[in-house]
Amino acid sequence: MFRVMRNRPFSETELMGTLEDQLRSRLPSSWTIASERQPRLKADRPDALVRVRSPEGVESLLVVEAKSPLEARSVPAVLEQIRRFAEDGQPFVVAPFLSSRAREELAEAGAGYADATGNFRLALERPALFVETIGATSNPWREERPLRSMKGPAAARVVRALCDFWPPYGIRELAKRAGASPAVASRVVDLLDREALLTREPRGGVTSVDWAGLIRRWMEDYSFTASNRTATFLEPRGLQALLDKLAGSPSTYAVTGSLAANQVAPAAPARLAAIYVDDVAEMAGALGLREAETGANVLLAEPFDSVVFERTWAAGGITLAALSQVAADLLTSPGRGPAEADELLRWMEQNEDSWRA
Repeated sequence: MFRVMRNRPFSETELMGTLEDQLRSRLPSSWTIASERQPRLKADRPDALVRVRSPEGVESLLVVEAKSPLEARSVPAVLEQIRRFAEDGQPFVVAPFLSSRAREELAEAGAGYADATGNFRLALERPALFVETIGATSNPWREERPLRSMKGPAAARVVRALCDFWPPYGIRELAKRAGASPAVASRVVDLLDREALLTREPRGGVTSVDWAGLIRRWMEDYSFTASNRTATFLEPRGLQALLDKLAGSPSTYAVTGSLAANQVAPAAPARLAAIYVDDVAEMAGALGLREAETGANVLLAEPFDSVVFERTWAAGGITLAALSQVAADLLTSPGRGPAEADELLRWMEQNEDSWRA
């Protein structure tokens, strides 16, 4: 239905055609739509008005703007523009591609949306209707941008620094704190600015960071099990015996996952100890662990980058990973990890002074 390869921008006519096609394919056959492009309302013209009518004759008005492209940071301004056109219609945005952050912003504002990859949302009170579909999660049309993802150790270092340190700071200061180059820091900040996950001064310095949103956005490019080299083991005497050994260990390590989160936001007793280590085989031998594919209670991980050993903290003689890293690891872990991450993020929001430098 949708083309993936493209060497020119979408026109407004093409975007409106995409919207009309998606409405017709997603609404029940007994419903009707009537579209009027470039209508005059007051002194301005929205790109289109679309009337959605149920079989009973109940009608709802969509006030549509086509944007190519649309970044998350531009969503508030676009919605304000639409509401100036018509106060009694539902705002609706159509674009070639809408990022997950842009879709969240639109949905939270009560606006509908559609993009050319199949992402679509329409929620009406009268007539009662809710339709939501998921299309592409990344932009299939290659655009000339400095950075399109936060994959890789260098970008991850900048993400961690943005979470761990209170702004304001300039790009060079951020790069120094992150242990990354100013060029990488600048490209990550540009990406997050487009995603409305931070705010900047006119000269580029970072003034505020939505660190919780940033950690969730990082999930699109980072996964605890996929980004790190891991192996599972058994500590026959249980997790307390493991913690006792760690308390006296001279090795470099950092506990993450449930064990770390439970120190500040206990959700449920930890059943698996996830630990970053320099060398899995060496640490397993030092701790006397048995390799196990089933029934394991210890997971050792050689990290994607040494940033996992930075800004650690201690509790009960145990070295724990920074909470920003713990939250990201839990969000991308199987089982109850995401639910434990939600509890941890709530605690972090209420206690920022306790963990942000």
